[in-house]
Amino acid sequence: MLKVILHAQNQIMPFCEPARELRIQNVPLWLHQRDLLAPYVTHELELKKGERLQPVREEAIIYRDNLFFDEFYIQAFMEKAIKGRKPVRAAFRADDPAFREHALPLSTSYTPAGSLYLADLWYYPNGPIAGVEPLVIDMQSKEIGYYHIPTYMGDRSGDLIFQVPLRAMLAIDSWVHVFIADTVFGLFGRGARFEKRLNEDIAFKLKVIGKAIYEGRQVLECSELVKIGTGCVIDPTAIIHGPTTIGNNVHIDAGAVIDNSIIGNNVNVSQGCQVMLSVVGDGTFLPFRASLFMTTIMEDSMVAQNTCLQMCVIGKKTFIGAGSTFTDYNLIPAPLRALDGNGKIGIANRPVLGGCVGHNCRIGAGMIVYPARTIESDVVLAATDKRRVIDHDVHFEDSDHHHLRLSHLHQVQYHKQSKDTSESW
Repeated sequence: MLKVILHAQNQIMPFCEPARELRIQNVPLWLHQRDLLAPYVTHELELKKGERLQPVREEAIIYRDNLFFDEFYIQAFMEKAIKGRKPVRAAFRADDPAFREHALPLSTSYTPAGSLYLADLWYYPNGPIAGVEPLVIDMQSKEIGYYHIPTYMGDRSGDLIFQVPLRAMLAIDSWVHVFIADTVFGLFGRGARFEKRLNEDIAFKLKVIGKAIYEGRQVLECSELVKIGTGCVIDPTAIIHGPTTIGNNVHIDAGAVIDNSIIGNNVNVSQGCQVMLSVVGDGTFLPFRASLFMTTIMEDSMVAQNTCLQMCVIGKKTFIGAGSTFTDYNLIPAPLRALDGNGKIGIANRPVLGGCVGHNCRIGAGMIVYPARTIESDVVLAATDKRRVIDHDVHFEDSDHHHLRLSHLHQVQYHKQSKDTSESW
């Protein structure tokens, strides 16, 4: 089967990179797509902007490279498409809970078609032709609570919920979609599938319980749920609950707590850190008492001591200073707004949401960042008497390094030229 890759041209802000280069589940999106489609294809072709696909007369799958899908969705899509032997295009029902609540808001990639939304994923049994039928794959969403809001805090009290799909697919058009792909569709989805299998497969349930008894551990701590790579050093007082995946050469110190997370290779988690429902990229360093909750950190970044990140996305090669706090809930219950696929501000459809920091940033100690605010790649921010609270999006032009005598020491990697060095604070 031929695989044809269409390039999505829009950069995802504040990363200043196309979606295909961003890490989802600690894997570059293009590599994640390649690995999941490998069982179905024998050769591939990439079409860049302006290129046209030459006529082909063979079985083909075509997709845009900003799509995130898991193995369960793509397996269901390919099985139905191949069995039907008709040209089809992936589609979602407008009332599919997971799609409506999490994939559609802030997106620009779907094409409305009556009560359906069409995604940029096609299957052709004999090469591309005009006219395709929509192929709806139910994402099998499951309602899972994740946050409790007291009645006196706002108009939405009680347990907040995610619509967690057992089969996931969405277009990455906004940094919020990275959060959705990693946390809601990724970690929550993995936990929901594990729970479903535990309830329905008695043999698997007995295997998990037997492994826990044999190892003398609680069920959530046994090796059936906590997968650990080679060369790891883990203090015996650390608490690790699954489902959790830990990479190679990871160092976890005393008193650390890790729960339902993905820890990459060469990660250092120091004393007293808490990592819950988070994705920690390769080479990340978490000094003592750093806390992550539903947060993604891409590779080679550092979050200094006593810093708390909730529902955030942090880019690669970025430093967050000690004692910083990224808030996730408006004190006055106004709707949270975030950057959409066109770089405009839109309704995020999230009652709680943290902030996002791009690649190669340096954020000083003691910052307070309001919900859903972004800091663009290559930005340097130092805390001052006049600025400790970030209440609006920070662009490259706002970076402090423009005004420093030694600004040349900051290696700008994602902006080739400075657009404007005037003071905007």
